[in-house]
Amino acid sequence: MLGKLTGWDDTIVALATPAGIGAIGVVRLSGTQAFAIANALFPSKDLLQQPSHTLHVGFLKENDMVLDEVVISLFRGPRSYTGEDVVEISCHGSPYVQQQVIQACTNKGSRLAKPGEFTQRAFLHGKLDLTQAEAVADLIASNTEASRKAALHNIRGGFSDVLKLLRERLLQFSALIELELDFSQEDVEFADRTQFYQLINEASDTVRHLLQSFQLGNVIKNGVQVAIIGKPNAGKSTLLNTLLNENRAIVSDIAGTTRDTIEETLNIDGILFRLIDTAGIREHTSDIIESIGVEKSLEKMRQADVVIYLFDVNDITVPELMKISNDLRVQSLQYLLVGNKADVQREAALQERYQGFDHLIFIAAKTGWKVDLLKEKLVDSVMHGLVQTESTVVTNARHYQALHQVNASLADIHKGLAEKIPGDLLALDIRRCLHYLGEITGEITNEDQLGYIFSKFCIGK
Repeated sequence: MLGKLTGWDDTIVALATPAGIGAIGVVRLSGTQAFAIANALFPSKDLLQQPSHTLHVGFLKENDMVLDEVVISLFRGPRSYTGEDVVEISCHGSPYVQQQVIQACTNKGSRLAKPGEFTQRAFLHGKLDLTQAEAVADLIASNTEASRKAALHNIRGGFSDVLKLLRERLLQFSALIELELDFSQEDVEFADRTQFYQLINEASDTVRHLLQSFQLGNVIKNGVQVAIIGKPNAGKSTLLNTLLNENRAIVSDIAGTTRDTIEETLNIDGILFRLIDTAGIREHTSDIIESIGVEKSLEKMRQADVVIYLFDVNDITVPELMKISNDLRVQSLQYLLVGNKADVQREAALQERYQGFDHLIFIAAKTGWKVDLLKEKLVDSVMHGLVQTESTVVTNARHYQALHQVNASLADIHKGLAEKIPGDLLALDIRRCLHYLGEITGEITNEDQLGYIFSKFCIGK
């Protein structure tokens, strides 16, 4: 595939570790001249004569000026990350030293790498398919256990394996259908329509399962927005502080203390929840700033994945709570009704008083009573009925859109088989399905598409 694209025969260089001061910085070279460039800067020994996968300690020099004492790692292609010759220079973590090393490499003929260019070269050399390459970026960006596991599963080929098996089986039947077209005058069938019908049903089930997993994939990759709403003095800021185990929001008995939204993140069981403490919602206020805060609260509520409606059990009637519950349901919001300022002695009476309400729990935010139960309910609200991260989960919107096209193509093939349409028309539907499968894994792609995908990577990867 590399030969089909232009501008990939040079040598690139970039800092592979985060910018800034640290103990060590790694400068990575990849390309046909990687060994020659490193060798020209490393007088201690001839790197061109050294075997692959070896380490070498010595001084890096340019024009007799010592740049740093470094460790050089050699990886000869194709046994490297990119499939090309790769050299990694481990220098000291001074930003100045790192820049001097990179400048020396560019002076010897390399150029600065573009975002994601190392991984793009790995893809173009067949070291990774496109789903695996995109999973590399997901792994780098992962900030929870769930996102790490999902990305690692895809890097290992979990998603690719499912699609490759499906593509191979479709290709086999496609070849037989195409063969039938060559013998159309003889009215023969090489493809067993019964087996093909079964394959399409199995493929449709697989694709539907992958499409359904995107809901969980979105949760894993982007987190869950949780808006904490309610009347003034219901204890919203106290709840936020208790969930975070720190005094993040100002707590006061004065109504309208929280004027703006406060946003913080909380990791629960490997899922990132983005908690939004909103201004207290009340219908009538003469304070203009508070009014703006209330409007922002309503906006955040409508945008949230989950709404926690927090109410003071001492300050709400059953009809009021029923109206609130109905309003949330009518707006198709996923919600939890959370009665605050309760305690263990009053729980039985409260349960009896508010019986018949769905998604209702009681807590005491100030003391932390049953706040752990609230955390469990939050996880349940987003994980209910969804697959677990040990299976293949679609986290990429590009994959999701292509899978919709695959699903539509499979439906057309299914319909064509049922209606016994001619083989040439059936072959067109199969080719369309194979095209969209190939778009996901990278068998079918173009330079502009690759440029867009890899532009979202960090520079050194």
